Amino acid sequence: MATLIPEITISDFKKLKAHQLKRLLSCEVTSDGEYLFTFINPQVDYIRIQAEYKAQLSNSVGGESLEEVLKQEVNHTQL
Repeated sequence: MATLIPEITISDFKKLKAHQLKRLLSCEVTSDGEYLFTFINPQVDYIRIQAEYKAQLSNSVGGESLEEVLKQEVNHTQL
């Protein structure tokens, strides 16, 4: 787990409203102690641009679009 930024559970993360998320420090989001993702809240444009670049780099390695994820869930519930 992270040693440089705080950790928050997905349950607590989901309780936050948009205006609260804008104030939240960047942190790791976990579920049952398992890492899910890193929430980055850029306070300056440079960090936002760097986060976008790193996200694009991560997306090039793997993952699915929202549409693909939702389509798979619909297919599983129809079985």
